[in-house]
Amino acid sequence: MQDQTSPPSLENAIALQKYGVGQPVRRKEDDTLVRGKGRYTDDFTLPRQAYAWIVRSSHAHGIIRGIDTSAAKAMPGVLGVWTGTDLASANYGPFICALPLKGRDGSPLLQTNRAALSSDKVRYVGDPMAFVVAETLTQARDAAEAVELDIDALPAVTNAREAAQPGAPQLYDHIPNNVALDYHYGDTARLDAAFASAAHVTRLDMVNTRIAVVPMEPRVAVGAYDKESERFTIQVPTQGVSGNRTTLARILNVPAEKVRILSANVGGSFGMKNINYPEYICILHAARALGRPVKWTDERSTSFLSDSHGRGQIIHGELALDADGKFLAVRLNGYGNLGAYITGVSPGPLSLNTGKNLASVYRTPLLGVDIKTVLTNTTLMGAYRGAGRPEANYFMERLIDRAAGEMGIDRLTLRKRNFIKPAQLPFAAASGVTYDSGDFHGVFNKALEISDHANFAKRKKESRRNGKLRGIAVGCYLEVTAPPGGELGKITFEPDGSVRLTTGTLDYGQGHATPFAQVLSAQLGVPFESITLEQNDSDLVRYGNGTGGSRSITATGTAILESAALVIAKGKQAAAHLMEASESDIEFANGRFTIAGTDRSIGIMELAQRMREGHIPEGVPSSLDVDHNTSDTPSTFPNGCHVVEVEIDPGTGVVRIVRYCAVNDFGTIVNPMIVAGQLHGGVAQGIGQALMEEVSYDSSGQPITGSFMDYAMPRADDVPVMSIGDHPSPAKSNPLGTKGCGEAGCAGSLACIVNAVIDAVAEYGVTEIDMPLTPERVWRAIRDVKARKAV
Repeated sequence: MQDQTSPPSLENAIALQKYGVGQPVRRKEDDTLVRGKGRYTDDFTLPRQAYAWIVRSSHAHGIIRGIDTSAAKAMPGVLGVWTGTDLASANYGPFICALPLKGRDGSPLLQTNRAALSSDKVRYVGDPMAFVVAETLTQARDAAEAVELDIDALPAVTNAREAAQPGAPQLYDHIPNNVALDYHYGDTARLDAAFASAAHVTRLDMVNTRIAVVPMEPRVAVGAYDKESERFTIQVPTQGVSGNRTTLARILNVPAEKVRILSANVGGSFGMKNINYPEYICILHAARALGRPVKWTDERSTSFLSDSHGRGQIIHGELALDADGKFLAVRLNGYGNLGAYITGVSPGPLSLNTGKNLASVYRTPLLGVDIKTVLTNTTLMGAYRGAGRPEANYFMERLIDRAAGEMGIDRLTLRKRNFIKPAQLPFAAASGVTYDSGDFHGVFNKALEISDHANFAKRKKESRRNGKLRGIAVGCYLEVTAPPGGELGKITFEPDGSVRLTTGTLDYGQGHATPFAQVLSAQLGVPFESITLEQNDSDLVRYGNGTGGSRSITATGTAILESAALVIAKGKQAAAHLMEASESDIEFANGRFTIAGTDRSIGIMELAQRMREGHIPEGVPSSLDVDHNTSDTPSTFPNGCHVVEVEIDPGTGVVRIVRYCAVNDFGTIVNPMIVAGQLHGGVAQGIGQALMEEVSYDSSGQPITGSFMDYAMPRADDVPVMSIGDHPSPAKSNPLGTKGCGEAGCAGSLACIVNAVIDAVAEYGVTEIDMPLTPERVWRAIRDVKARKAV
């Protein structure tokens, strides 16, 4: 062989600087997506593909007396019509929630065991009852309209608190009072004693509104079945192919190897696409029955009915304080709306996750959570960006602002008195988790500085001169990211000179390819441009926990570091053989293996090529490829402080966010450009929920908000320019020191926006407005207070 005798090149060092950890590298996929070259599921068409359409209930609750499909089957182009009775004979399993949640008495979560198609009762408007497959989509839709449904309507209930009362309409015979889980956390006796001894108790009723997810890309699926191998294949947008394959195989009642999931570009998910849905079973059933592929594409009008919703809680919160304003205890009591069926992780955000995140950055000795998760005649509930984290932080920050006002303590002072101090870390929170790192005072002070909080009074006077009300709020947040889980870190050196990273997380808008390549390039010195990412094929991604709970960079980052160390270990053995040196004398740095104390070295890419060429003796690795799973990567604790200023027109109630600042602790930041983008997106969704978004139903269970004519979404001019700052305290629980960032925007924004609006209207005596703070609600709150004062 001919060794490379030159030291690491200046070019290589510059490349590592340019693409290393901490650099704002542009996303690899930007050119493809901005130019419209992305491939989403609806872009895929298979030979001989047929089309499906779902027949849904127009009743919120009722007994199914009959489904007549004869007319539909006789229509042109129709290949088949199936009902719940037909699918029952296929012996498919139910949709369930696998979370091991238990109620206050130790009893497990009561399952609804949802079938793909209802055959006995319908339980919400949009409940699938049958499906049609035809040669064209138009033929399938026309035939679906010919299916005759005979349903005896029953009374419906849509409010979780009302559904849990005696005498309310019952959705399931085996779930009394519709309460699937009576969740309890905390020491009741100690909590009662703390509240009894408190100098002050703040009490506040709060509604965390139900939200429709509405990603840019609706749900789509293309299903196929190979008769020879007895194997199902489905192309579907999801948040992780490996875990969803396992779940889908269980429902189909086949071994996991008989299912393949493919996922192309995904146009947003926010938690909603991370579960399997009835439509997927329907099209796979039809594909097997017909011997040809079947495609189903949702439309926005039915997405509002069939996609899982998020949030949905009615909460009474209480905060106990001593005479100096020190927190003694906090507790929540209330209801979470599960919708008509329990699947995925839906009870978790409403109960467990709310409790885990409630303590936030404060030294609160005692914490109690009592939330009944309740079934109602509404669309099923699921995870939505943050999944319990924004909810908990909202409740805590709302209570703190109210307590400050009631006790006559400055809002900033009250928070500072109760922050966990750096010297107290690691800190065992009352939620049962231990925070490993953070500088909550430092984050808070930097947010006040960047936001120019000290000069707010001047800006308030200027707004008043313009006839506007101006309010400000400062709010902190802390998130407990996804629970511990392992991840795949497979590294393959390809013959064409590229390096493929295979991992079980999945990019649905976050830009994984770039930061993952930055980490891998920094560890191995391989060219950034040569790194490709594979996340989208369950045949290749044999293991993984998907993307969710702000876990991706921590889980996959850890997998990359551990796998890279294994690559280096193999490389040292091979380099020692090829350069005729002792393995103990081989050093690795900047992508090169070097004999210590000499100028003899070989680059990692050349070494991989030489190993592929063979002539490697027994006992020496024949390639640098590594296929490795990490053990469980612990949760992390991203935190931050948001400062919001709003202006309100008192004559119309219109709210505008005029200044927005966020300082965050995300630990080690791999790519600040991507992190900022994630934060911007989360804040935008927080603005939507706080000011305009709400799913509503009438008294009979009919949805009122079934289109963008009825359901408001934030537009570009609703989202202000944001001042972003970082104050990182690297996590000690993972080797990269990262903390999740994907859901932080939602976690920090909700309470800040609401508290800022209430601060603005406080001069009228308004103390409470429920989300969303629409112009009508703000205007009415001002008017009602004026009217009471005039009496």
